[in-house]
Amino acid sequence: MVKSKLFYAVIIISIAFNLSLNGQNLSSTVHNLSVSGPGSIKATSETELCVFCHTPHNSSPRAPLWNKSDPGVSYTLYNSSTSEAAIGQPDGASILCLSCHDGTIALGSVLSKTTDIGFNSGVTTMPAGESNLSTDLSDDHPISFIYNSTLAFNDGQLNDPSALPQYITLENGKLQCTSCHDPHKNDFGNFLVEDNQFSALCLACHDKTNWDISSHKTSNATWNGSGVDPWPKSDYTTVAENACESCHAPHNAAHSQRLLNYSKDEDNCIVCHNGNVASKDIQSELVKPYSHDVYSYDQLHDPSESGTITTKHVECQDCHNPHQVNNITASAPAASGYIEGVSGVSTTGTAVNPVQYQYELCYKCHADSPDKPSSPTYRQIEQNNVRLEFDVNNPSYHPIEAAGVNQNVRSLISPYTESSIIFCTDCHASNETGAPKGPHGSIYPQILKYNYVRVDGTSESSQTYELCYQCHDRNIVNGAGRFAGRIHRRHIIVDKVSCNTCHDPHGISSSQGNSTNNTHLINFDLSVVSPYNGRLEFVDQGSYRGSCYLKCHGKTHNPKSY
Repeated sequence: MVKSKLFYAVIIISIAFNLSLNGQNLSSTVHNLSVSGPGSIKATSETELCVFCHTPHNSSPRAPLWNKSDPGVSYTLYNSSTSEAAIGQPDGASILCLSCHDGTIALGSVLSKTTDIGFNSGVTTMPAGESNLSTDLSDDHPISFIYNSTLAFNDGQLNDPSALPQYITLENGKLQCTSCHDPHKNDFGNFLVEDNQFSALCLACHDKTNWDISSHKTSNATWNGSGVDPWPKSDYTTVAENACESCHAPHNAAHSQRLLNYSKDEDNCIVCHNGNVASKDIQSELVKPYSHDVYSYDQLHDPSESGTITTKHVECQDCHNPHQVNNITASAPAASGYIEGVSGVSTTGTAVNPVQYQYELCYKCHADSPDKPSSPTYRQIEQNNVRLEFDVNNPSYHPIEAAGVNQNVRSLISPYTESSIIFCTDCHASNETGAPKGPHGSIYPQILKYNYVRVDGTSESSQTYELCYQCHDRNIVNGAGRFAGRIHRRHIIVDKVSCNTCHDPHGISSSQGNSTNNTHLINFDLSVVSPYNGRLEFVDQGSYRGSCYLKCHGKTHNPKSY
């Protein structure tokens, strides 16, 4: 037994000698707790370096000649809906690290001495801060779990352990503190086993889908010095260099699930997307009168949610996957890189992940969701499910999923034709020229990109129906020509009737409308239009011909033919 301890003593001395030749000398790191240590936490008189962790005599049964007691506490473990690992109580090398870093055992309490080693300034245990993980490990990267091929396969975004680089070591097949940290070397800061610039250490294990094309991997954007420093713990200066740690903290994270830097989901995005790092200021859009108000919800989003949203909320991550988002453009109706890798709902109402078409993302909240926003107009055919409104079997619809039904729309402005398909975001988006793309916020209701007056009695102008006039030629719509122009002119200019009074901008479900009465998006606003003699309908009688049966502004149509 004596021989064995002497042997290990020689090994410890050998390790210390080798460390002085290979990388930073242990004595110059904060793990030198002796009186000669460079840090503020150090002994008052103890000169030995290794004694705080190791001893050749009177050690614990734990290798390597451990000189401290087992903490003997039960830890609160990391838990996440997206984790596939079976995380257990810390063991192996991790429990050795925690004998100091959980703050429960005095730094100077060692087995080889009968009294505790004294520390400067009355310090006993690890002071509160990043080095003190406490017994609550729910906000720290998980440890002491089996990392094998089964886990990598089930997770889908982990590298197989056989492919790990040499500097990542597993202890008896488990990932431990020492998989990322070498307590004897501090060449890369925080005693990391490898430089984490561009998140090289994180990506040794994590293989995030499409990360290689993600803007968060490739962006060279830097902080302009205004507002909150997005990288207060880092010396790296670009998004690409900080990579994972732009959003995540491996220890003492503010948001324990998924180890986010901030407890509020949106703050992890806004810290950069406020114009101080990213070129576009999303924060200014979110505080407009009409927005996808991410500030109203807190920790309701879960990355594992798929399909219809059953608990009303909206967070940045509902529409953007931070690991896959990129600036690759797309033609309608295909999903662009901005919404790469997010979940949604198909035109048939089934969950899809990832979305293939932009409208599938919108359907996640605005179709079958039980608590979706209500329609702003009280219509003859009440429909509040956009998935049904845009169904290609409908008598009429705006061309979101496919080209429209009407093959003779003279008012379309080039490059639009009857074969065109448009995005939801062609109508719903930020209102300012040059503003960030997408429906973040607008000064117009329903986050409309342009003005669209719904109230009758408003004088027609290029601004009144600015939204409509982005695709439809104002002169043709209100001209003195055939049905489409003459009748619009009478209603819109002379009688000051809103486009919205007769037309439902989305479409009319085939289960409620029909191809005789609901072509051309006809779905009357019942706050303005009422039946006459029990009849309220538009009858389509062919190209540029039709009749109305109704009462509007005191005038009767019984019928009024055009």
